[in-house]
Amino acid sequence: MWPLQHLCCMGAAKATTALAISPMCIGMVIAGLDTLEVQAMLLSDLVAKSRSYRRFFQDHDVPLETLRQLVDLARLTPSAGNVQPLKYLLSTNADQNAVIFSHLSWAAQAKGWRGPEEGERPSAYVIILGDKRLKPTFGYGHIDQGIAAQTILLGAAELGFGGVIVGSVRKDELAPKLDLGPEFEILLVLALGKPKEEVVIEPLGDGGSTAYWHDTDQRHHVPKRTLEDLIVRAS
Repeated sequence: MWPLQHLCCMGAAKATTALAISPMCIGMVIAGLDTLEVQAMLLSDLVAKSRSYRRFFQDHDVPLETLRQLVDLARLTPSAGNVQPLKYLLSTNADQNAVIFSHLSWAAQAKGWRGPEEGERPSAYVIILGDKRLKPTFGYGHIDQGIAAQTILLGAAELGFGGVIVGSVRKDELAPKLDLGPEFEILLVLALGKPKEEVVIEPLGDGGSTAYWHDTDQRHHVPKRTLEDLIVRAS
């Protein structure tokens, strides 16, 4: 079962009608804190922790059941028109992982880097598929897969894992290698594992470049625009 503290946003009174409340949630109620505010704070920490990780401890397994839990989270998210056309292929098998890895392109801004070396590669993948029997076409910007991908990565971060959304996939070559029928379209690949790198968030440089980079200690630096840069109008 998913950690119970996340049910605090239901409110303590409602939660007790369905199940026991976690000690964390009870502490929040005793302290007189607004549980919705606390949930927002926890989500803020989780979003900050969930970075695009590309180097992993490859020998640290991600259990198949964990992948199932993550997909179950995505299952509950909104879907345009409530069509729910997404399906998922889960992989923890080393041989299959190698096949998937060989069909991915990594970090477009890291020129000349072909991805993590053996020993630092993902130990699991979630491939997001579009079921064309439910929705005939899927654009790159289709809303469902973006919501599902981010939700899965947030869930992974909560469990101490990390990952990256890979959109540069040789889909037509990979699909037959995975025995996927023509009814399925590969939309995104989520590479998952135990992160081996530190990601540092920092302001944009003087030139305004958003290009990410690695320092000599292999820390991954990611420039981010300020909040003031993003808000067009507030009234």
